[in-house]
Amino acid sequence: MPARIISREEYLLLAKVAEEAERYEDLVAQIKGLTQTYGALTIEERNLLSVAYKNITNSLRSSWRVVDSMEKLESSRPSAQSKHQVSLIRRQRVRIEKELTDACKDIVKLLNDSLLATAKAGEETVFYYKLKGDYYRYLAEFVQQQERSRYSDLSLAAYKFAYKHALAMLEPTHPTRLGLALNFAVYYHDVRKSPERACHLGKHAFDEAVACLDDSSSMQVMRDSMMILQLLRDDLVIWSSEMQRGKAVS
Repeated sequence: MPARIISREEYLLLAKVAEEAERYEDLVAQIKGLTQTYGALTIEERNLLSVAYKNITNSLRSSWRVVDSMEKLESSRPSAQSKHQVSLIRRQRVRIEKELTDACKDIVKLLNDSLLATAKAGEETVFYYKLKGDYYRYLAEFVQQQERSRYSDLSLAAYKFAYKHALAMLEPTHPTRLGLALNFAVYYHDVRKSPERACHLGKHAFDEAVACLDDSSSMQVMRDSMMILQLLRDDLVIWSSEMQRGKAVS
């Protein structure tokens, strides 16, 4: 007897249950099922997709940073015991790297194989290309040197496409456009090591949005926009300070 096709509402319910239970791999499975059965995702469904992969990768990125710091600390000690401990710690780091690589490549594959092909012009296209830029950026942050340049370039290409599309299709105060500007600026700071370019992009997005703020947007959109603008302002303060310190040293 063939398996019954699950309705869209049932997929969405199971996805929400998985989110509430913080079972993010199960949430990914439900969203993939939705995509395979029904094609394009609704705004609510793609937000759930973003939540799932963000939680999976944030946990792994945090774990990687801790283990990487431990490995570097232990490597600075010259004893024979330390060399053995470094080997054990490195093994754990490599294991985390594989899990993180698999997660990042998984969402990029889903985007390339399914979601980008059905995305409508405007917010949906910007949303998906931003995600693509984000997960290539995460790969560029921790992979070995020989692959870093490739993932950095792939991330840059996705961010550039998304940003060009956002400038043409979305208002300066749109949360998706602002979120893209924030993450693109972070890319220039963290991956390209250029606080100057990060500040230039971030300040342009910030100034444009502030100039266009009004009361015509819904309360939720306004709240989301203001939260991103606050994050952007905080980063601009930090990056500007870095630039000033760099000038003082030189």
